[in-house]
Amino acid sequence: MGFQGLSFSAKGIRSRRRQEKAANAATLVILIILGALVLLPVWWMFRSSLMTNKELYAYPPDFFPDRWLFSNYRETMKYFPFFRYFANTMTIILPSVIGGTITATMGGYAFARLRFRGKNLLFSLCVGSMLVPTVVTLVPLYIMWTRGLRVVDSYLPLIFPHFCGGGAFNIFLIRQFIKTIPRELDEAATIDGAGPLCILVSIIIPAIKSAMIVVALLLFIMLWNDLMQQMVYINSLEKYTIALGLQQFKGSLGTDWSKLMAATCMSFVPGIVFYLIGQRYFVEGIVMTGMKN
Repeated sequence: MGFQGLSFSAKGIRSRRRQEKAANAATLVILIILGALVLLPVWWMFRSSLMTNKELYAYPPDFFPDRWLFSNYRETMKYFPFFRYFANTMTIILPSVIGGTITATMGGYAFARLRFRGKNLLFSLCVGSMLVPTVVTLVPLYIMWTRGLRVVDSYLPLIFPHFCGGGAFNIFLIRQFIKTIPRELDEAATIDGAGPLCILVSIIIPAIKSAMIVVALLLFIMLWNDLMQQMVYINSLEKYTIALGLQQFKGSLGTDWSKLMAATCMSFVPGIVFYLIGQRYFVEGIVMTGMKN
């Protein structure tokens, strides 16, 4: 290859680099536009919470408030006791998430590693239960808790069911992660005298930490957004959660949109904060799930 050939090759490399830069810039612009479209409703809600009701009904609507009325939040707190609702919500979520994550890990470990009679049948029933809608079991469970166990207006029906793995999908997810860990590690630990519980704690759990965090976050999101079961089991106003409190607030001040938007903003901020805290592990766990599958 002569000097002319080297010159053409260098031009080709520079041309490809320019094309790659142009493609990256176009991709970035598209992502920014899509991100802005996704965040637009959130911004609209936030800006509405800082306006007067007169500004909200103005046409054409303003994208920014004339005056940033943060006092709307202070006035909303008089009718929407956010911190009491938040404490009640966490009373349900914290034990449910911890219990659900631990039992899902133990269930997934049993289905992935232990040998016992009827394991395949039990696992099939467990996976098959994902096909049963929650609404189908709502009435029988309500009768069991209220008439059978005499538990009325309590958080127990919202907490204890999650101590059975928090759902079949969580057990299935943990089992799939554990099955990718080489059995030779278990056998080596067994030769050293370790039992199943010791193997689970010392070998399995450190290897599936990302999957456990995914399960915990999925449980948190599910419980945070759960309105139907809370409406069924909770009757007292002092036991209301954020979801129930927001529903009541909508009913009582349905036409006061600025305060309603302020209450809505306050209700979803904790969920976003918890998600951002565990976002890195959540994304990592989902990516690892795809790679392992």
